[in-house]
Amino acid sequence: MRTVNVGIIGLGTVGGGVARLILSHHDDYVANYGIDLGIARACALDAQAARACGIPDDAFTTDWHDVVSDPSVDVVVELIGGEHPATEIYEAAFAAGKHVVTANKALLGRHVEALAAKARENGVQLKCEASCGGGIPIVSTLERDLVGNKVLTIAGILNGTTNYILSRMESEGADYADVLADAQVKGYAEADPSADVDGFDAASKTAILASIGFGTRVTTDDVYQQGIRTIAAEDIAVAHDLGYTIKLLGIARRTADGVDVRVHPTMIPLDHQLAKVSGAMNAVYVVGDAVGETMFYGAGAGSFPTASAVVGDIMTLADPISKGATPLPEAEPFSHTLPLRPMDELETKYYVRLTVADRVGALAETVNVFAKHDISISLINQLEDGAADSDACSVIFLTHKALEKNMQAAAAELAEASCVRNVANVLRIEDTAAWSDGVMAN
Repeated sequence: MRTVNVGIIGLGTVGGGVARLILSHHDDYVANYGIDLGIARACALDAQAARACGIPDDAFTTDWHDVVSDPSVDVVVELIGGEHPATEIYEAAFAAGKHVVTANKALLGRHVEALAAKARENGVQLKCEASCGGGIPIVSTLERDLVGNKVLTIAGILNGTTNYILSRMESEGADYADVLADAQVKGYAEADPSADVDGFDAASKTAILASIGFGTRVTTDDVYQQGIRTIAAEDIAVAHDLGYTIKLLGIARRTADGVDVRVHPTMIPLDHQLAKVSGAMNAVYVVGDAVGETMFYGAGAGSFPTASAVVGDIMTLADPISKGATPLPEAEPFSHTLPLRPMDELETKYYVRLTVADRVGALAETVNVFAKHDISISLINQLEDGAADSDACSVIFLTHKALEKNMQAAAAELAEASCVRNVANVLRIEDTAAWSDGVMAN
């Protein structure tokens, strides 16, 4: 058994957790797995961060080049995020024959194909369990444990900040702005929450999971993206009365027309497993044609949950290295083997909330607009106190299944109609039963 050395770049929330796990569990790794795991180098801006993790001064550096060029380092762990210098770190590590473990979903969501190709060229691996769900072991599950299946659907609550906000709005009847402000004070949301509340974080994770699950290249830019800023307390209350809750979901489905990938606020039935996931927790719901419905639940962020996933990747690489063997090179990167289904072709039910002039004939005018765009209405409900103007009222419409392009055209026309003061919200009602289409009968 030889020592396997790790070089950590970034000792923040996650990096510090990784260092602490490795140092505190060292003897357990030796006893239980026969792996002697050590930290040879650690890079951060402040030496105090390294000392707080228990890393000796002689292993500390402020220059990531020192980590990558150290001949004793077997695995480079990148935990600084962003595209640069993370891209340069990967490339230098691969060229030096070192494996890379990362949690960098933003970079991988857009460039994993090119980076994986470079890793393969140099005979090393790029591992990213922590990039898609914090401590939830979903990447390895899709890569190994579910390979006997054709994956049909991946749907998940992939961002803890937005789930925390929506959960509190539902339980307290509070407005979005108030809950966001409080979440920022408590550290659940960043000072600039855009990546979370506008759906970019979830879109990056959805792209990575869809690529792995369907064996085809999907980038973050391929994922339709809509955030939660438009969600109001009345939307959540009405949804609940109708038997639904609102969650920001990342959805990836294999369809006859190609891969359907999207992130947006979604109305799902209250009795669905994902509807019960509250607070800052994450969950990924995977349907395979053989296994059927499965769900993976856990903390999607945080120091030790995310560090758990990072160390899991490290240990997977360390196992053969500690025995004198060489891990296999990175697999051939996925190419664009399946077409992407255009968002315009999505067919689903919709919830629409309008502020309408309180006059005779206004309601008929709005219904005519829907009909003009081939949208059939299943329910109309006026909210008692849903509008601020005394001469206007809030009206809820539920539709039968309609095409996305027709709904968007109708919403645009309604926004210009004289009888409509405001198109307050348009939300998709997900057909969760369709997620299991294609499951084999037992």
